[in-house]
Formats: sequence, structure tokens, C-alpha cells
Amino acid sequence: MITERLGIRAEAAGWCTIDKIPDPPAEALRAAGEPRLRPAAMPPLGMLGTALAVPALPVVTLLSLLNRLREMLFENNGDENRRAREDEARLKTLVEKQGLDRVYDGNWSGEAGQFLLRWYSHSSHHQRFLVATQDEIVLAAPPRRVSVGREKNMEIVARLPAGTAELVDPFHGEFRSQLLLLTFRDSSWIRLTTEEFRSELHMHAVRRARAGS
Repeated sequence: MITERLGIRAEAAGWCTIDKIPDPPAEALRAAGEPRLRPAAMPPLGMLGTALAVPALPVVTLLSLLNRLREMLFENNGDENRRAREDEARLKTLVEKQGLDRVYDGNWSGEAGQFLLRWYSHSSHHQRFLVATQDEIVLAAPPRRVSVGREKNMEIVARLPAGTAELVDPFHGEFRSQLLLLTFRDSSWIRLTTEEFRSELHMHAVRRARAGS
């Protein structure tokens, strides 16, 4: 497993990304040492793969449409679909109401804002493999952006000891969401988007919250 190769005993782990980092004030940027605020561009191999995939897009789109049509013809779970749409609408409302439709809490001087300024200085790869352990939160990634072999090239790029940060599901497991918060001691936060809906990181956050209540 990836965590074993990193020498970490994980309670939960998974890949995640963040949204585009907004431009900070000039003085905050200077104080942080003029760090990079964007991931590196996709390597040539990745761009080649994207170009080769383009001719297949119409076929893939057609197959997707046919598959969706088949689902519409044969599905008999109208109530479940309605509930899913209602949950999606409620989730969107809560995200906007709680200000979670942005990448961080908005305070560049806070612990989250300072960590966010260094996000791509740790690694220019656009994704992070986040590992939750009993003693810390670990972020790993290839040191530079790659298009393939992200696990093979991965190394630890940041550690957050227990008590300095924690993972929080702001909806307490109620929704099948990809949204997760990395919260710091001063209540500042960074919003993460996990690759999986209701990932094991979400379940870990919910379990920890219940155990602490």
C-alpha cells in the first residue's frame, strides 16, 4: 500500500485537490517569500495523452448518452432520484450559507491562509495524497507535477501534528459529498475536494467528531 511505502500507519487516506488560490495582497505575498500560487502545467506526456483522447470523445459521449437513456428506461427508483435532487439542492444552499464555496476562510494571516500560501511550494503537483493517522495529518505528492505514476513518485511534503490541524466534515456525514475541511487551531480552514464521494477521510472525520463529543 501507498501508506506503507511512506512509512505511515494510516487510519484513513485518499487523494484530494484544492480550488484555485485567490491572489493575496502584495504584502502577504512578499512576507511569504513570493511563493508559487498555481500548480505546474501538465507535462508533455500528459498533453499528448489528452490530444490522443480527443478523437474518441464523440464515441465516449454517445456511449454515455446511450447508457443514461438505458438507465432512464429501466430505473424504477423515482423516489430515490427525487431525494437525491433534494439533497443536492440542500447541500448547495448550506455550502453557500456557510461560506464554503471558497478555497479557504479568507484570512491570509490565519494558520490556514499561511499554509495555503506554501501549498505549491511543497510540491507543484496539482493533487495531494492526504493521510490521517492517530498522531498527525500527512500530505504527500510527487515533488513536481506528473501526468502518470503519481504513487511511484510520491514523497511526504507536509506534516501537521495532532492538535495543530484536523479533518472536518462540515455536514457530519449527512450528505454524499466530496467537500472536506482541513481546520487549524485558530479555526481557520482550507477546503479540500476528495476524489471519492463520502470518502474514507470523511468517515474518519465523522468518527473522530463523534468520539470527541
